[in-house]
Parts: sequence; C-alpha cells; structure tokens
Amino acid sequence: MPLSEQEQRLLEEMERNLYRNDADFVHAVGGVRGRRPNYRAIVLGVLLAVAGVGALIIGVATQLLIVGILGFVLMFAGVLVAITPSKRGAATPAPSGQSAGAAKPRSGTGFMDRMNERWDRRQDGHG
Repeated sequence: MPLSEQEQRLLEEMERNLYRNDADFVHAVGGVRGRRPNYRAIVLGVLLAVAGVGALIIGVATQLLIVGILGFVLMFAGVLVAITPSKRGAATPAPSGQSAGAAKPRSGTGFMDRMNERWDRRQDGHG
C-alpha cells in the first residue's frame, strides 16, 4: 500500500530531522546509504585468519606455545580487519533533502518538538 503525499512528506521531514539531530545514531546503525563493502579489507582479513589458523595448528602440533599464540593473534586480527567497516563511507553527507529543509526555517521549534508537545498535551488531557 503506497503512502499518500502527506505521509511521504512527513516521513521525509522525520528523516531529515533524524539526520540533523542524531547523526551519531544514524552513523552507528549504518545510515550511510550506498556504502559498498571494502573487498580488499575482506580478502586481507580472510587471508590473515587462514594464516592464523595454520599457525595455530602448527603451534599445537609442534607444542610451541609462542607459535600458537601468534596464530591466534593473527586469526583474531584477520577477523577484525574483515568485519570492520571502512572509514571512507563515514564522510558521506546526509541525504540531499536536508538542504531543502534547512533553507526554510520554522518558527523556532522543530518537527519533533511539536510532536512531543502534542503528545504531552494528549497525555495531560487523558490523565
């Protein structure tokens, strides 16, 4: 069921306010759109993890503790390299709709503030 024009405008305004007010949250949950995985880091991480597993097995087979520990560290580092998101996508700006919202300032209160006030009034009226 498609959204009406009013619902689409409301959703877009809510999204702009989210990007404007909670940029850290948006970044934490992966709000940057169009970010592609860094295949080079994934391949490097997998190779490090495989080398780490090999060193760990060799360390256990030869009973050399230091080789086993180094193998585990290599394996752990490989997994971290493979799953850590790249820093390149972090500089991507918020969606282009934000500039349109910033061009026409409101009377001092934002959308979320107005919604919170309406919610408080409803709660006070029914309580």
